[in-house]
Amino acid sequence: MTENSATATRTADLLVDIFRDVLALPDLTEDTDFYEAGGDSLTAFQITGRLEEVLGAEVPVSLVFAYPTPRDLAEVVDADYGRV
Repeated sequence: MTENSATATRTADLLVDIFRDVLALPDLTEDTDFYEAGGDSLTAFQITGRLEEVLGAEVPVSLVFAYPTPRDLAEVVDADYGRV
C-alpha cells in the first residue's frame, strides 16, 4: 500500500466513524451513500463540524452533498486538506 492510499484509508475510516455516529448506523461502510442512509442538511453540518475539529480547517458542507460516500469524501479531503 502506498502512503497516499494508506492516508486515504485512514481518512475513509475516520469518515466512516463520523458518518456512523451522526447517522446512527453502526453497519455503515465506506460505500454507503449519505442520502440513502437518511442524511439531510442537519446531519451534513454535523459531519463537517466533526471533520473540521480533526482538520482544524473549515470544510464546506457542500462537499458532503457532492461526495456522499465516506470513500469519495475522503479522497477530496485528502486532496484539499492533506492528511488527517
